[in-house]
Amino acid sequence: MIERRFEQIIFASRWLLAPFYLGLVVSLLMLLIKFGQEILHIFPHVLEMQEKDVLLAVLTLIDLSLAGNLLLMVIFSGYENFVSKIDVADHEDRPDWMGKVDFGGLKLKLIASIVAISGIHLLKSFMNIKNVSQDELMWLVIIHMTFVVSGVLLALMDRLEGHHKHANGHGNGGGNHK
Repeated sequence: MIERRFEQIIFASRWLLAPFYLGLVVSLLMLLIKFGQEILHIFPHVLEMQEKDVLLAVLTLIDLSLAGNLLLMVIFSGYENFVSKIDVADHEDRPDWMGKVDFGGLKLKLIASIVAISGIHLLKSFMNIKNVSQDELMWLVIIHMTFVVSGVLLALMDRLEGHHKHANGHGNGGGNHK
């Protein structure tokens, strides 16, 4: 009886993560505000801006969008993997990937998003190369390549783990690891 109650308390403790995901929703709202601020800052001057400056502004908007996508993936997948299922199965706008991204898939999506965001920062620096020191550019390339190599290694480890599980008969058929 004590063990059962203890296990119920441990199982219920997953709800302590819910405020974290609510905080990430607030972070998504903050990104939306920054996105709107960028639009309001750029739009009145777009006709007088040089093409390069417009492209840099658009890359900033893409960067914010990717960060928002990353947050949304973490919110949905993290909540569903660690707290509770989100019961919107019959909603017509429910994303297809919801409920299908396990922790391994989430790691790969996270690193892919980080690599994309890092690549955009690097591209922005290359487009603005006159204002970027060689040392700063070198560090941006090193950091970006570190993210790329980390992503490749994570994908390789995930693939090796999948082959190991499949070889030992522990595969789950590609479903969720809940």
